[in-house]
Amino acid sequence: MVTLEILMDDEIESIHQATLRILDEVGVVLTQPAARELLSGNGARVQGERVLLPPDLVERTVSQSSRRVTVRGRGSAVTLGDGALHWHNLGGACYVYEPRTGVRRPALVQDVRDAARLLDGLERVTTVTPFFTPQDVPGPLMSLAMYRHTLPHTAKPVHGPGVQTAAEVGYVARMAEVIGPPAEVLTLSISPVSPLIFPADVVAATMEVARRGVPLGPLPCPIGGATAPMSLAGALAQQNAEVLGLVVLAQLVRPGLPIIYCGRLATMEPRTGLSVWGGVEIGLASAATVQLGHRYGLPVNVYGFSTNAHTLDLQSGHERALNGVVPALAGADELSGVGEMEAGVSGSYAQMVVDDEIAATVQRLRRGFAVDEDALAVEVIARVMDSTRNFLEQRHTVRYLRAGEVLHTRLAERGSWEVWEQAGRRGLVERAEAEAERLLVEHQVPPLTEEQERALDGILAEAHRGLCG
Repeated sequence: MVTLEILMDDEIESIHQATLRILDEVGVVLTQPAARELLSGNGARVQGERVLLPPDLVERTVSQSSRRVTVRGRGSAVTLGDGALHWHNLGGACYVYEPRTGVRRPALVQDVRDAARLLDGLERVTTVTPFFTPQDVPGPLMSLAMYRHTLPHTAKPVHGPGVQTAAEVGYVARMAEVIGPPAEVLTLSISPVSPLIFPADVVAATMEVARRGVPLGPLPCPIGGATAPMSLAGALAQQNAEVLGLVVLAQLVRPGLPIIYCGRLATMEPRTGLSVWGGVEIGLASAATVQLGHRYGLPVNVYGFSTNAHTLDLQSGHERALNGVVPALAGADELSGVGEMEAGVSGSYAQMVVDDEIAATVQRLRRGFAVDEDALAVEVIARVMDSTRNFLEQRHTVRYLRAGEVLHTRLAERGSWEVWEQAGRRGLVERAEAEAERLLVEHQVPPLTEEQERALDGILAEAHRGLCG
């Protein structure tokens, strides 16, 4: 496998040591009483609203985390940390971009369903996250509606939506029970507030996830220059402290809880103050995040496909491909962002299809190629030179074509000008739109039973009464 190291071992260790200092000398803002009591009872120091975590507590609890995380769906299972590279989509986009019309419209519940079904039909997408945040449901129900309307429309493993309260954790876990034990069929991500702020609801949600034994993905989203240092090393150290702070708390509640090390470090665009998801710095930060997470023996999930582009244009293509390649070669266990646009604000069905092909390309790059006696083909070359001087008829050629030495693409244009003209001069975007439309018509997902559907509706109705008054 082709590999890439952005940081040397001593540089990773320097970031780790800086992280320990941040947690021990600066601490995290944490005021939730039960968590403060739990942490202080295990050696943490409480100073006003901050809790300071000593290095021995951090290293001891982090080392308890499970080294692999398996999540299964109705039709398949994925193990993060097994050496393979897995892919999933962006989660939580508010808008749908339609390339054919150039329109960006609010996402609806039907888009949650359609996105899940399309992602289920894409070959390289191995896990699914609820893609769109539906604007036609009440705000307090958005995350729960995302999960409820994703489950029936994919048989792949489903990562739960981002949750912010213990109540949300409870409702999502009950929905997961409709298809299996939550600890087996569900993962949940929780985001602290950068810099180093752990709100009471977030802390309570983290503790509830741990109590239920559901794999946890701490998901800080710092912005270098705004909510984290402008220097990538400093921002990575802060992000690492935010991840490990939640890991410490979760492991104290449930030692051995499976952890997915996540990071979403972005940078600030100095001319506007907006968050940049497409710059090459994202690829660098993601690759370094992979190395940091692997330093603790944890499977790592980072953004791969990310862009600030508003359309499926050259900017989107080169940003997402570059930022996917770099962390993939660094050994990421899971890359996110399939279908992402506009720094996560919107997404596109056609972009999902394009990203599936880019993912195939990245996988091919990561695999490299063999250099052995058979691959060097000296005898084949000699045989061809003594006969037709054409390799097409050789079994060696057929064997390597079937083995995937050359990637077969479905969207990229590789024909002549004349063939392209005869086909109506359709480009990659048009072919991706057509493929997305075909899959949404033809791809079938095994449905849930009527009883399962009623159970999900009942839980969502209960959540509506409890959360919306």
